[in-house]
Amino acid sequence: MVVTTPRIVIAGTHSGCGKTTVASGLMAALTEHGLRVQPFKTGPDFIDSSHHSVICGRISRNLDPFMMGDAGVLRTFASVSGDADISVIEGAMGLFDGVDGTDIASTAHVARILRAPVILVVDAYAASRSVLAVVQGFRDFDPRVRIAGVIFNRIATKKHREMIGTMEPVHALGWIPHQRGNEVKSRHLGLVMAHESEGMRAYGRIIRESCDIDAILDVARSAPALDVSRIIPTPAGKKTQAVIGVARDDAFCFYYQDNIDRLARAGAEIRFFSPMHDLLPDVDAIYLGGGYPELYARELEGSRCRHSLHDMAESGMPMYGECGGLMYLGNSLSADHEYRMAGILPAHAEMTTSLQALGYVKGRYNRGPGLWTGAISLRGHEFHYSRVECDPDARFAISLMPGNGIVDGKDGLTEWGVIGAYTHAYFSDAFCRRFVSAAADFRRNR
Repeated sequence: MVVTTPRIVIAGTHSGCGKTTVASGLMAALTEHGLRVQPFKTGPDFIDSSHHSVICGRISRNLDPFMMGDAGVLRTFASVSGDADISVIEGAMGLFDGVDGTDIASTAHVARILRAPVILVVDAYAASRSVLAVVQGFRDFDPRVRIAGVIFNRIATKKHREMIGTMEPVHALGWIPHQRGNEVKSRHLGLVMAHESEGMRAYGRIIRESCDIDAILDVARSAPALDVSRIIPTPAGKKTQAVIGVARDDAFCFYYQDNIDRLARAGAEIRFFSPMHDLLPDVDAIYLGGGYPELYARELEGSRCRHSLHDMAESGMPMYGECGGLMYLGNSLSADHEYRMAGILPAHAEMTTSLQALGYVKGRYNRGPGLWTGAISLRGHEFHYSRVECDPDARFAISLMPGNGIVDGKDGLTEWGVIGAYTHAYFSDAFCRRFVSAAADFRRNR
């Protein structure tokens, strides 16, 4: 299989330079132009991806070499880009910023894997000709990465643009004026989710007016063909072994689409539901992703779903919760008030004003009574402003190194067939097979 889809990476010199604005605006402009745009986000980000998906009408995928491996990045890219007119990949942080000061999992790493040309976003605020030195430094830093164009952001006036000068280490594809009063709001985990704001879509007009769209398309079309014949994904399984309920609403909205797809390929029928508004559906297992349960704690406490979850957990239904899902599966959650949660895991969650954990993790699931995961490895990341206090006799299903977990590198608080972890895991095929198998066993023995 050869992928010939035009593609570009929108990278930045640093976080906050405007690459999310440019990437989302470009996606909007190209979509409004009638093109089928397949969006991607480098790194373990859920929020920017939600905006991409709304803008493009196609699910945005994460590309993360640390969690997926190089082959996994190619596999995910190839599996959804074939019918697109163009793929737009938004970078993370600065172009060369990777794990622990290395190049690993950087935007540049992803660009090299995909052999994709890079358009560099440069914040020109409070500078003029000096930004050209920045561009030249980025262009020459790693010759394996092709920076094919630059977009200057926050241009104050026509005079400001003239002061930057005409010398072009890399061809300028856009000059975006400084926008005031058109910012997308943020909260402690980043931008608000796409269903809470339409702000990103508005940047399509700004990109159309400020950037050379035809030249950007030419850059994307210059990307060489990718031969991925050896790493195409396994076709989805035709036989359903079990039904897995996946919580999806405003409180639980952090998911890697690859995780959902891999569960389906392992034999799961996916059934989405809202723990806030719905009764528990007729399913054989539950997957609760991360999100913002603290913002909807009153609704979660008042929902009948939490009582049904407790009853099914007690009867042996396998459940897996991540971060926000972990907090919901515990006894209570303190935000502005203390709220009762599902009461399955012996723990209390409390929101904090400071960041408690941030970064990639590696680990292994532990063996033990009632643990359906087996001793398989995992990779993922942590990012949360809360802490969980467990009962003294709490048991844990995951050992992390590196990683904070719930306490001292121990993660995956477990009770009955339920596991709740702070880690946002990128599911392996082995994990998905075990989860679906545990769900199928529960289905047979109900």
